[in-house]
Amino acid sequence: TKKEKKKEVVRMAKSMALNSAAGLAGMLKAGHKHMEGVDGATLRNIEAAKGLATIVRSSLGPNGMNKLVINHLEKIIVTSDCATIVKELEIQHPAAKMLELAAEMQEQECGDATNLTVSFAGELLKLCEDLLRMGLHTSEIVMGYKKAYEFLEKTLPSLVVETLTDTRNEAELIRICKPVLAAKQYGYEDILAPLVAKACMQTMGQSGRASVKTDSVRIAKIIGGNISQSECIAGMVIMRGTEGSIQHASGKVAVFACGVEASATEAKGTVLMKNADDLMSYNKSEEKKMDEIIKSIADSGAKVLISGGTVSEMAMHFIERYGMMCIKITSKWDLRRICSATNSTALVRLGPPTPDEMGYCESVDVKEYGVRKFCVFAQNPNAGQGCTVSTILLRASTSSVLNDLERAVDDGVNCIATLCQNGQLLPGGGATEIELSQRIKAYGDSCPGLEQYAIRSFAKALEFVPRTLAENSGQEPTDILAALQAAHANGKSNVGVDIEGNGNGTKEIGPDCLDLFAAKDSAFRLSVDATLTVLRVDQIIMSKPAGGGKQ
Repeated sequence: TKKEKKKEVVRMAKSMALNSAAGLAGMLKAGHKHMEGVDGATLRNIEAAKGLATIVRSSLGPNGMNKLVINHLEKIIVTSDCATIVKELEIQHPAAKMLELAAEMQEQECGDATNLTVSFAGELLKLCEDLLRMGLHTSEIVMGYKKAYEFLEKTLPSLVVETLTDTRNEAELIRICKPVLAAKQYGYEDILAPLVAKACMQTMGQSGRASVKTDSVRIAKIIGGNISQSECIAGMVIMRGTEGSIQHASGKVAVFACGVEASATEAKGTVLMKNADDLMSYNKSEEKKMDEIIKSIADSGAKVLISGGTVSEMAMHFIERYGMMCIKITSKWDLRRICSATNSTALVRLGPPTPDEMGYCESVDVKEYGVRKFCVFAQNPNAGQGCTVSTILLRASTSSVLNDLERAVDDGVNCIATLCQNGQLLPGGGATEIELSQRIKAYGDSCPGLEQYAIRSFAKALEFVPRTLAENSGQEPTDILAALQAAHANGKSNVGVDIEGNGNGTKEIGPDCLDLFAAKDSAFRLSVDATLTVLRVDQIIMSKPAGGGKQ
């Protein structure tokens, strides 16, 4: 009817009515938050990013300090690894989250230089604050930073001092990954670097293009002993003993993803036993069937039987009778790695495997470290394709030290994996950054317009690396920066910070302190991207969070 139509029109008009006097608050649902402008949004974002960068900056370099982080599960983490710190902090602020995402991406791509990524972005944003207070517009700063970064991209390849071509040279791999390990575990790099290099070389193979899959190098952590007792094993280590009495075997391996036991029927049934003979003969058929299955597996030539589920007592009895080693692996990931290490196929049925489905292992031994027993699947690393899995066995006194050693070894493995793809190397110790700073500063002086202020700030931000290295090693950063700038002005482009504080705190960077070109290039790119993303934000609009109980 006409009356109903009129009511509908009025109702729609009310729902679409906007109180222009109420502004944005009248348009959005009650409970939202809204900030805009330089003071409301940009400077708040910069402050949050600066706060995160300040936390991780003191962990930069070999003398960097550790952070003690207690996460939401009350797990205590003691580390100087930037990627771990920002991950466990559970950052909520959206601008600081950008830096966390940049660090996460750097960890995935290169596995190193995450601290450089976050700290450099924080330094760029810190200097932005001064530029904004001077009166520069955000678009002018963004343009200046873009020009400076483009110049950096062109200049960085000219600073390469060495290109490694032979990535199967163990001595060269040890030399390159030592600085990476020293940045996390200063003093232990001489122990860890040979282990990392050896483990990576074992998985490379003897022919073809050298490459390392980071997942192929496993880490087994054993509490007790000291770091010097750590070792590298060509093969896989399972953190448990065998199920039976046989402690050594070699030869063919049969892997079953299912349990080694009699299969249960889907329907329930009742068995009526009238006398003792019925009871005695009840299990005869099951025993006979299990005997046939285990015998057929043994007849196929298998010496090691791996089960992904439970192993029944009856099955264990027959496995022992036929002289096979039995190992139970409950983790499906470890089961997949064992299949990769032995070149076998995990079977979902209990029965004799075909020759193609069986794998091979040089030796399977049960070893005892401390008070625990482990199964070691050792392979021959000198085979044509190498061994597909290599394991570094880490020993230390506490779980916190072990976890931090694991993170350092992970960085070392990622370093060698990146080196196999791009062998270009840059001088470390802040030498690259101070040389880039001087060149970008000269480029900024030649640029007309207001962008030159942003370009100079970009150059100044690069000085944070040598300054922080000097601060963390207990030296006077101002004096060292002045000495570095004077040396680089005289054409000594490889002079960097001497963290041991000899002489005037600077030294000529030699072949034992080089950084990866790929890692540094990626860190600068991600830092600048995160900085420009934060700078371009002029409004923060947050809707009311779901859930009534949240604060």
